[in-house]
Amino acid sequence: MKILIQHGRVIDPASGRDEVADVAIAAGRILSIGRAAPGFTPSRTIDAAGCWVLPGLLDLCARLREPGHEHAHMLESEMAAAVAGGVTSLVCPPDTDPVLDEPGLVEMLRMRAEKLHQARVFPQGALTRALQGEVLTEMGLLTAAGCIAFGQADAPIVNTQVLQRALQYASTFDYAIWLRPLDPWLGGGVAASGPLAMRMGLAGVPVMAETIALHTVFELLRSMAGAPRVHLCRLSSAAGVALLRQAKAEGLRVTADVSIHSLLLTDEDIGHFDPHARLNPPLRQARDRDALAAALADGTLDALVSDHTPVDADAKQLPFAEAEPGATALELLLPLALQWGQGGAGPMRALAAVTHGPAQVLGGALGTLQASCGRLVEGGVADLCVFDPQARWRVTPAALRSQGKHTPFDGRELTGRVRCTLVGGYWAHGE
Repeated sequence: MKILIQHGRVIDPASGRDEVADVAIAAGRILSIGRAAPGFTPSRTIDAAGCWVLPGLLDLCARLREPGHEHAHMLESEMAAAVAGGVTSLVCPPDTDPVLDEPGLVEMLRMRAEKLHQARVFPQGALTRALQGEVLTEMGLLTAAGCIAFGQADAPIVNTQVLQRALQYASTFDYAIWLRPLDPWLGGGVAASGPLAMRMGLAGVPVMAETIALHTVFELLRSMAGAPRVHLCRLSSAAGVALLRQAKAEGLRVTADVSIHSLLLTDEDIGHFDPHARLNPPLRQARDRDALAAALADGTLDALVSDHTPVDADAKQLPFAEAEPGATALELLLPLALQWGQGGAGPMRALAAVTHGPAQVLGGALGTLQASCGRLVEGGVADLCVFDPQARWRVTPAALRSQGKHTPFDGRELTGRVRCTLVGGYWAHGE
């Protein structure tokens, strides 16, 4: 299909482009940005006046609940939620059921996702079998099946020697390791340690649960010649940010992201034991939120993620400490990122954190998409969305395509919504 998007404000953080221009698309690629070539006859035209034309978002953490929930058609609903939020590429963590520790499971997930013709799915393979932290997976076979990195999701490795061997093996073959820094002995609580958790009688997760794990990872990397690339998932504390900043200054090969929830909310948003705010990592204090925001603004944190985790009603409508952690966020990521940008970082930095920044984290794992993923470039793959920055809508279960209807932003009015999304020039969402 030949598509012409007219009169939109084209914004590309990777190049700094910000101008009203037309975008011509043919054969799944961007033919031109500006004036369409003479003789270009579109089969579909979009009037994007008053709207922004943006690179498709790349979300580094979105759970799709497959394999494991095929009977509930979770993949279909969550992929629809992704493109409704302008997300054209996403990384699926390995904590599915069964765990993504076998090539056949990875291939099945990729095949099913490709048949839907919606967002691109980049599976993250399990670092250890069944995420038990004991035996390393066959990383070579998993890479051949399509895994772009290896991690443990929210299951920390208890045995430091196993982690050391995993890093050593990964460095040999230049595999990327993704870790959520969490000490297994200190990280078993349900809320961030502090006055609020103490008043509410909730088991706390201290900041040192994150910083001890970070110290361990950084010390292991310092001890290795040719250390592997390590991506740190969902940092949550000011102390963690300080350690990351120091590690980057030393030249360690580390990147990191933050969840949209940790960036905008604090432990006060738990309210009266609201299970919607039961999250991993737990919401921390205002000083931590502010440090995370500053780190994302100055580039210390490389990406902003939705940490999308659809949870059904039976698992969420329980006492706070018993409720399953997680929230739906794919459809909220873009307007919430821009809401954060209004606080001073600006829309360009906010958009970079969900487009070009994540693409740089993935780097060569994107393969032939590396030159165009997370950006708008002539000749590049046409992964983009048309976004109405003035549209106002209220977050309600009925407004969400995800089967996960639970979010701490439930009932809030947001500004900005995606009108349409194209993935490889294919019409994936919209009018």
